[in-house]
Amino acid sequence: MSILPVSKKEQVIFGLMMCTGMVVVMMTFNLWHTGMLGRMSEMQMLLQFVLCFVIAFLVESFIVGPIARKIAFSFSFARSSKIKGVVTMSLFMVIGMVLLMSLYGIITAVAAGQLEGESVISTYLHTIVRNFGLALPYQLIVLGPLVRYVFGKLFKGPAAVMTV
Repeated sequence: MSILPVSKKEQVIFGLMMCTGMVVVMMTFNLWHTGMLGRMSEMQMLLQFVLCFVIAFLVESFIVGPIARKIAFSFSFARSSKIKGVVTMSLFMVIGMVLLMSLYGIITAVAAGQLEGESVISTYLHTIVRNFGLALPYQLIVLGPLVRYVFGKLFKGPAAVMTV
């Protein structure tokens, strides 16, 4: 059974859970990939997490989420079954979030002087491919099912059952 939020409060809680899981993994992955993971203090890591989390949550809540929902459920097959709806929605969420959060990563790298002598566009495109390669399977196989399971335990009852 797929559990998704129905009220505004549930949408916020679901989004907080999903953003937390995605930001922890994707931020760690990108810091490791760029060699910054071992060079940052715990306070720098915490600050980076908070900033990235706030931006990701706002982007997801006000830009990517609404657009992804509109696109995903414009396809009749996404409305035909719960699993198709969840997978389609997850796909469009990951696409949007990878595009925008990779841009955020590139902007912070440029601001920190980490891309000197490198092509910003080439680095951005490479970052998108790398991030998408982790984000989609992680979302579909690990985090999405885990968050829906935990969310379902928190919000028991017929109102929380997804109706697509």
